[in-house]
Amino acid sequence: MSNSREQMSPAEVSSQSKASAAAKLKYVSLGVLVLQTTSLVLTMRYSRTLQDEGPRYLASTAVVFTEVIKIIVCVILVFRDHNCSMRGLNQVLKEEIVNKPLETLKLAIPSGIYTLQNNLLYVALSNLDAATYQVTYQLKILTTALFSVSMLRKGLGVYQWLSLVILMMGVALVQWPSDPQKSPEEKGMEQEMPTGSQFVGLLAVLVACFSSGFAGVYFEKILKETKQSVWIRNIQLGLFGLVFGVMGMLAYDGKRIKENGIFQGYNKVTYAVVLLQALGGLVIAAVIKYADNILKGFATSLSIIFSTFISYFWLADFVPTSLFFLGAVLVITATFLYGYEGKTVTSSSKV
Repeated sequence: MSNSREQMSPAEVSSQSKASAAAKLKYVSLGVLVLQTTSLVLTMRYSRTLQDEGPRYLASTAVVFTEVIKIIVCVILVFRDHNCSMRGLNQVLKEEIVNKPLETLKLAIPSGIYTLQNNLLYVALSNLDAATYQVTYQLKILTTALFSVSMLRKGLGVYQWLSLVILMMGVALVQWPSDPQKSPEEKGMEQEMPTGSQFVGLLAVLVACFSSGFAGVYFEKILKETKQSVWIRNIQLGLFGLVFGVMGMLAYDGKRIKENGIFQGYNKVTYAVVLLQALGGLVIAAVIKYADNILKGFATSLSIIFSTFISYFWLADFVPTSLFFLGAVLVITATFLYGYEGKTVTSSSKV
């Protein structure tokens, strides 16, 4: 091995080293994505059902603090990209944000939708268990695909269309009402589960899926039309998100904030939720850069499985049924099938 490496040119050695590093980054980013996605859903669900003294924390304030952390992290990354120069940071922020107001304003639309989506996720997990939420939220694959076809004129292959049909069937089975025969232990567990409206939770997830699909495709279109850094774009998104978040916070929770303060109900779990949600966008950006659709599907599947087990054994707010398992298998299969088509599609198979 060492002899063959010695016979290689410096350029070939460098290329091999870069390929090895990229492969490691691919799996590291996916591992972090599985951990972040699973942890966020479970901790958010736990934080919304935790029985504690005093008022429960306000989701609108958590959304605002999430945007603040995103902006700070992205500014630090831009600062690093410009050799840790304050002058370089100020120059690029002025050139790309202040001096290009029309370009910046384009981000107001997806930012407002993302802010709505982030608030809806708190509503969904206040009313749905983590496992059902995880599976149902994969409908964003369908909405993203439909918006990609209509807005970006992307062609989908036969397998991709088939995967979308399987996805809808799987989510329908997961949401199908059932009353299985339960053991006395499971009946006791159900009585201790936090109450919530299944309809409100499902509606919140569906609206979040549509908003996620539209905002994601719109943001992708903007990224393709310009050559701006993705971190600069995220700063622009964050600034508008902060404005929209504060407006929503004051409009819906202004009275409660005045009575009990903006940090009412906050604890260690709440801070963990805010940090995990803030870092989520950065993790996804890393996955998009280093991984492919197959491995992203694998990460999604692992996250669903982990959420199901932890929701049942730890949170004790979920009793799985045969329909749920069948639906979850179909959703996981659809996720893999949709990503696989991206690798094998040819121009003749696009529709």
